[in-house]
Amino acid sequence: MIDLNTSNGNTSATLKDIAETLDISISTVSRALKSHPRISIGTQEKVKRKAEELGYISIEMLEAQKPKTSNLIGVIVPKISYHLYAMAISGIESIAEAHGMHIIVCQSNESYEREKSLVQELVRVGVNGIIASLASETKDFSHFKELKKRGIPLVFFNRECNDIITHKVTIDNKMAAYEAVLHLISIGCKNIAYLGGPEVLQINRDRAKGYTDALRDHNLEMDENHLVYSNFDKESTLSAARKLLYSPDYPDGILAFSDQIAISVMLAAKERGISIPEKLSIIGFNNEPIDELLEPSLTSIDQPGYRMGEQSAELLLKQLKDGGTTFEKRILKSFLVVRNSTNKNRMG
Repeated sequence: MIDLNTSNGNTSATLKDIAETLDISISTVSRALKSHPRISIGTQEKVKRKAEELGYISIEMLEAQKPKTSNLIGVIVPKISYHLYAMAISGIESIAEAHGMHIIVCQSNESYEREKSLVQELVRVGVNGIIASLASETKDFSHFKELKKRGIPLVFFNRECNDIITHKVTIDNKMAAYEAVLHLISIGCKNIAYLGGPEVLQINRDRAKGYTDALRDHNLEMDENHLVYSNFDKESTLSAARKLLYSPDYPDGILAFSDQIAISVMLAAKERGISIPEKLSIIGFNNEPIDELLEPSLTSIDQPGYRMGEQSAELLLKQLKDGGTTFEKRILKSFLVVRNSTNKNRMG
């Protein structure tokens, strides 16, 4: 323990003084005072004893004396009501509790301003780190960059961005979309559309790329009018779905960014009198529980939300324990759950 009232009354000792007294380098002294793992325990103890003897006080040494009372992890998701995020929160909590931590769950409601204020509030509360999935409005990532500057661990999951180098947990969205389009092609669809979410989202751009790559690789012409984006509110998704389905040459297959958007497509198709799957096949993302109850039931890409949460928490705890500047991007497996919205065989 470091006593500010040292017996010799000298509080002006420097790293250089300690280094010269022990005949070691200044950098070794600095690392030893910070308990750097590359410095042996013996050397660390020797340096800290000499620092106390000489009356050296540093911010790092003062911080080391403070009780580490915070056991909180902040979690920010776009909407808790989305099945993927509900499962991810459960996965995060299971790992956090196993390590004596608690989570504070916040939802951005897809708002950049709210997401920014939530990050700031979680920092004020004193969380040990933050696990986040981006809001659909977020174009400026400065609030997350500030976390990096402060040394607060950050993990992105599901929705992430290339602008910030940190731990990330996601699926291969481009490949998932590619394989979904292959399924549509395999059942005979030739005029396939992609109804995406907000274009600003990287995850949306990745899925759109998988869609366009699949068409190109299978020599199917892509109609620019069949690559449509929308916001996540019901009015926007319905408007985008109607734009596709009320055109003279409407698609015979649609990959939707999410199950919620896929449901808007189904509503617009019924409104237009287009039978599913006879005239239109539909695939969504997220495999929501309601998919089985729809008529027809919805084919969807299942994402491992619970495991996504577990791995996000594991990466955060690893960074809290080990520190360091090496970051992982973990890509989890997804798979297509085939139901009646694509249950046909046009090849027969």
